[in-house]
Amino acid sequence: MKLHNYTLRYLSVALLAIISIWAVIFYFDMMDEVNDSIEEGLENYKELIIQRISEDSTLLHETAFAESNYVIRPTTQKHAKKHKDVYQDTAIYIISEKEMEPFRMLTTVFKLKDDEYYELKIVSSVIEEDDLMEGLFYSLIWLYVIILASVYIVNSILLRRIWNPFYDVLKKLKDFKPGESIQVEPIATKIQEFRELNKTVDELTDRVNKTYISQKQFIENAAHELQTPLAIGINKLELLAEKQTLGEQDLNEVSSVLDNLQRLTRLNKTLLLLSRIENAQFTPSEEVNLTEVIKRNVELFEDFAAFRGINIVLNAEKELFKTMNPDLAEILVSNLIKNAIVHNINEGKVDIAIGSNSFFISNTGKDAALDKAQLFNRFYRQNTEASGTGLGMAIVKAIADNYSITIDYHFDGLHHIKVSL
Repeated sequence: MKLHNYTLRYLSVALLAIISIWAVIFYFDMMDEVNDSIEEGLENYKELIIQRISEDSTLLHETAFAESNYVIRPTTQKHAKKHKDVYQDTAIYIISEKEMEPFRMLTTVFKLKDDEYYELKIVSSVIEEDDLMEGLFYSLIWLYVIILASVYIVNSILLRRIWNPFYDVLKKLKDFKPGESIQVEPIATKIQEFRELNKTVDELTDRVNKTYISQKQFIENAAHELQTPLAIGINKLELLAEKQTLGEQDLNEVSSVLDNLQRLTRLNKTLLLLSRIENAQFTPSEEVNLTEVIKRNVELFEDFAAFRGINIVLNAEKELFKTMNPDLAEILVSNLIKNAIVHNINEGKVDIAIGSNSFFISNTGKDAALDKAQLFNRFYRQNTEASGTGLGMAIVKAIADNYSITIDYHFDGLHHIKVSL
């Protein structure tokens, strides 16, 4: 989810809560103002009615809310002295509406000059609460929609423009590749935080570049310097083994040392290769026909497999293509096929099937599943007696990660590797 949509989601919830609270407060405040206004009108109407009654006593016969909106009833002096003006809500049946309608009613008492006391009730129609609440509800809904739409437009146009420097910095980070000498142009912005972010990113990429180059040079130099003494040591031991002066036990010792030095040489070359893969130094890419690569490697390993009585069955009816470095494609396929042969059993089998967007390698082997969590780790061996470096599957995983290739393993009596492109 993008940042402006993320903030809009929380802002919309906050606006809904604020408007709801405000609506409740506004409703009660408005009703209070309406009642105050009506009560002022009732008070004024009371004075007018009392004044008219003092001039025309026939008005004292209004004993029901019919044509007029007031009623007058005689009352006692005792009741009159205790009585105070009372405002209350009531309902009166309206013939035209054929239903009870809300009214505000003032109940008061007054005295005529003959020491006669009367109770006066005056009513005034008020706004129906249901209609008011319905009108207020729809008004607030429209207000909420308009505010939300306005915020979205501001977010989409104005804030997007404000955040452009951030997206420029993000693009710089996406395009950045360690080891490439690219001059990063500063981003023009008036916002202090974005200027600091851009400066920090530039310093970070510069440090990463220097560290990358330093580590690359160290690995290459170390690997190169190790090759020379290892080659010299192997040559001298081979010359020593060719002499007739050594006994059988000495020859065995020399042979053991030679095996370890040769293994160390292979390990050195493999670690260097793994480092180059992880550092993305195999940059040239092209469309590779993996079906042809698989066929070629099957032919290369046929003699090795036949020596152990292992039967390789290839089903290559479909063409499988992937844009990647050709050398890494060869390494990926050869390591997987070699692994299926080396960790097989005598008189076993290897089945290779090519699908529309993946290929499968299945082989016999130990009657137990491998540890999926450890399978692609460095120096993990299925067979502790194997003479390999333990880096073959780690190299496969490094190549796969570089090209967004997924590798899955499962066991059902056979060991299955699925490579999905």
